[in-house]
Amino acid sequence: MPALSDPPIDPRAPRFAAWVTTAVLVVVLSSGSALLLGAQALVFALGAFAGLHFSPYGLLYRTAIAPRLTPPSRREEAAPVRFAQGVGFAFAVVGAAGYALGTPLLGIVATAVALAAAFLNAAFGFCLGCEVYLRLPERWRGGPTGATGPGIEEASTSPSTVNNTQRGATA
Repeated sequence: MPALSDPPIDPRAPRFAAWVTTAVLVVVLSSGSALLLGAQALVFALGAFAGLHFSPYGLLYRTAIAPRLTPPSRREEAAPVRFAQGVGFAFAVVGAAGYALGTPLLGIVATAVALAAAFLNAAFGFCLGCEVYLRLPERWRGGPTGATGPGIEEASTSPSTVNNTQRGATA
């Protein structure tokens, strides 16, 4: 998941995406739909592997929501969010496989874990996957992303001081 290609992001976008993801995962848990969870896995894959610019929920935020808001007072690195999308992708793939292969308990557990993480981000601004990313050794993260400067939070700082939006503050 190369992070160098992603510019810093509006910190409100991942929370919007987390709300949409939360709704999708609630429907998956209610219906047991491997197809819907597979579609959510595709959404996660686009954000994680192609870049946040290609994420359908990010596109919806940029075109329908962001123009109605004041510009963000600061931007955040995309790399932790992309990592979190990759973690969500892994859980969605495992869950979809569980539902599709007749192991609904596996589907339920994997979906519930993804739902819990999405809800934490949506409701409280706490991105679990981002926190994991920030605790990884820098050499495992691919080094500094280069997204630094005024108004940009750095992922290379300690996890306790980075990403105030993921701690509950909104821009």
